This record gives sequence, structure tokens and C-alpha cells, in this order.
Amino acid sequence: MFGFGRKKEDKQDVDKKNVNLVERRVPFEHPSDDISPPAEKPLTKEQQEKYILVLKHFLTVKEISDVEKKTASSTSSPLTEIEKAWLTRECFLRYLRATKWIVQDAIDRIEGTLSWRREFGISKIGADNTVNAELTAPENETGKELILGFDNGARPCLYLKPGRQNTATSHRQVQHLVFMLESVINYMPPGQDSLALLIDFKAHKVPGGKGSKIPPVGTGREVLHILQQHYPERLGRAYLVNIPTLAWAFLKIIHPFIDPLTREKLIFDQPFVNYVPVNQLDKEFGGNVDFEYDHEVYWPKMNEISLTKQKSYMERFNKFGGVIGLSEVDLRGTNDDLKFPALTLDEIEQGAAEEKLSKMISELSVASQETIPIKGEKASEILTSVTKEEETAVNA
Repeated sequence: MFGFGRKKEDKQDVDKKNVNLVERRVPFEHPSDDISPPAEKPLTKEQQEKYILVLKHFLTVKEISDVEKKTASSTSSPLTEIEKAWLTRECFLRYLRATKWIVQDAIDRIEGTLSWRREFGISKIGADNTVNAELTAPENETGKELILGFDNGARPCLYLKPGRQNTATSHRQVQHLVFMLESVINYMPPGQDSLALLIDFKAHKVPGGKGSKIPPVGTGREVLHILQQHYPERLGRAYLVNIPTLAWAFLKIIHPFIDPLTREKLIFDQPFVNYVPVNQLDKEFGGNVDFEYDHEVYWPKMNEISLTKQKSYMERFNKFGGVIGLSEVDLRGTNDDLKFPALTLDEIEQGAAEEKLSKMISELSVASQETIPIKGEKASEILTSVTKEEETAVNA
């Protein structure tokens, strides 16, 4: 659904004679042993105070709308156990950062996402969701979206391969993308809450393939709304390769509308091997993994791993009290004791929350944001102009 045309040449610098290949047909469950997430940047006093305000709101909220756009006849219902587990410390921080630390905006966005998740059909677990593995399986029969490996920042890698498109435009394509986003989030290790998006525009001859094309405006708007509104701060890096002329034109035209912070996460036409350990990178991109997509093998295993991780997350949520505001570090980890105890409503109302939060944060490493070198060309350096010919090609 994200294809824009054909690429004339393959930009990946691939060693076709690699003799260290390891055959693999299923996803990796964990990052390489020598890879770990970057240290968290400590919150300022003001940020702590705003975090506490958001947490307090959701500790006291009674009901949430069952639909994103409320009407006089729409219904509301209390938070479910799964929704409370979704309302983590890191969730609140992601929405606060996305709203520039404006408390009410963050609250409104989070409530909107909770309502959307109910309406869209992803507010439960596994097959209980409307959008599930069975519904979306036909969309991935050619392997056009994959979870495979982790990048140098321990982000799980989600591959989009529009050259393997196998279906006509439909709402199910949007459901498939959301399902894969939810799945790749389950693969995130403790301490990492963003993903790496690897988009390869190379054309592929696959059975049932329909080629690549620009998605309809309506579909594009729906996807953009979903990503911006309901998955803030989830994109850690986006690597794009084998970009055809038509795609360049499209990217240049939409560039002014892309959030500045997002632009700096986009890296164009640089080898994936610069950013993903070779022992978890497909040989097609210079890695040591001899990966071939077999839908009957890959799809059930990918979903089995995802569901196992999600169930473990929920088990740990209940083990640690089943309360709002627990940390994904604890929920995705294996530690027996809490590293980030959740603040209670009593602690907040008695004025003890800030002191507890400060003590907890002070125990973190003072290392700031990650410093993995970015060698590729960034959006701000490359998407600076669009020719009349390119604009004509996109509008054709």
C-alpha cells in the first residue's frame, strides 16, 4: 500500500558471495547479545509534575467513549484490564512529548486513542480482537510486511516491501498495517519503546503480485491520521532504499507536511547493514541471514511469538498489582522486583509522588539520548526541491 512505482537499480551494497549465511524462516525473538537499548534521559522537575497530572487523571477516570468521534447516542464504558495495562508510564510520556508537554492535550489524545482502539478492534488480546491474525493473513501471503531482527538501538525491525503487493486497495490493507504495528510493539525489549521501519521499494516478481502504486488519497489520510494520532513517538528510525523516481517526487511534495522531528528520523538510500547487525539482517541487504518468506511457516510463528510476549506482559501486569502507571521496562522484562513502582492516588494527593518519582529517576543512568551515528542522508538534506516533471508524474 505504500508503493510508488519501480526502482531502476538496487542501491543496497550486497555481498553476493557471503559464505557465513545462516538459514532462517521465522522472526528473531530478541536483539543480539551485544545490543541494548539506550539509557533513558531523566525528566526535569516540570516534566515530572506534568506526568503526575496525567497519571492522576487516568487513576480517577470513570469511563471512556467506545468510539473516537462521540455523538449524542454513543456509549462509554470503564477501562478494561488490558487498557489499564496499556496505560503505562512510558505511554504517558510518549503522549506528553508528542503534545509538547501540554497536559490537557496529552490527556485528550490518550482518551482518543483508547476510544479508537475499541472502535478499530485492537483493544483486546489475540483472536478476541476484530483485527487479528486470521483477518489479516491474506494480506501477507507474499511477505510484503515482515518483523525480522533488531537494529543497533535494539528496536525491532518492521519491513515494508511494496514491491510484493498482492491485494487491491481496501480497508483490510489498513487493518493489516495496524496489526503489524501492534505485533512489532510486542517484540520490543525492556527499555525500548520505538521501532525501526525499513522500507524497500525494490520490485519483486511474486505469485499473485499486483505491483506497486500510490495509495488513494482517502487511504493515505486514514493511515496518516492513525500513525500521528495513535502511535506517537513510536518511530525510532525509518530507513528507505531503492526509491523510484515517482516515490522521490511524492516524498518531496509531502515533505513540508511532515513533522520536523519525524523528518530527522528518515534516512534515504543507505545500506541497512550500517544500522542493523549482520547476524540479524537478511542477506538481500548485506546480512548473514539467509531468509526466504514462507507464509505457512513465518506467519503462524510470528503470531505465536507476539501472543506469547503479550500474555507475559499481562501476567507481569497482574503480578505487579494490575495498576495504571506501571513501567514497560518491568512489564516486558524478567526482573522479579519492580524497577519503576507505580505511583498511587494516595501518594499523589498527599504530595509524596514527586519525591518518590525523583528518587526513582535518580537511580537511572545519567546517560542521555542515544548517540548511534547516522551516516545516511536525512530528509532535511535531500528533500529540498521538487521539479515540475516530478510533480506532474505524481499527479498523473
